[in-house]
Amino acid sequence: MITLIRRLWAGELSLRRSFWEFAILYGFALNLAATFGYLSLLANDASPVFAYLVFFLPLPYDVLTLVAVWRSAARYQGPPLLADLARAAIVVWILLELLA
Repeated sequence: MITLIRRLWAGELSLRRSFWEFAILYGFALNLAATFGYLSLLANDASPVFAYLVFFLPLPYDVLTLVAVWRSAARYQGPPLLADLARAAIVVWILLELLA
């Protein structure tokens, strides 16, 4: 597992895997769970500070996937436009996750 995370961070995984699997699929699931946890805590009158901590819990993972996609795009052997689009999309995706 540690080796996979290191390879992901270094951009050694394919752009397709870094973007679609780790950033979009796993990132969406993690951020969705954090959002539900946040809303559940607020609905049950928990401390707003604790609720916000839960909401921002996925932030380190989001940074990991942002760096991973960026670095994987630099190694991408296909059309440069696709690498540029992946970089732009991951930035927009992370911003949407944080603002949701």
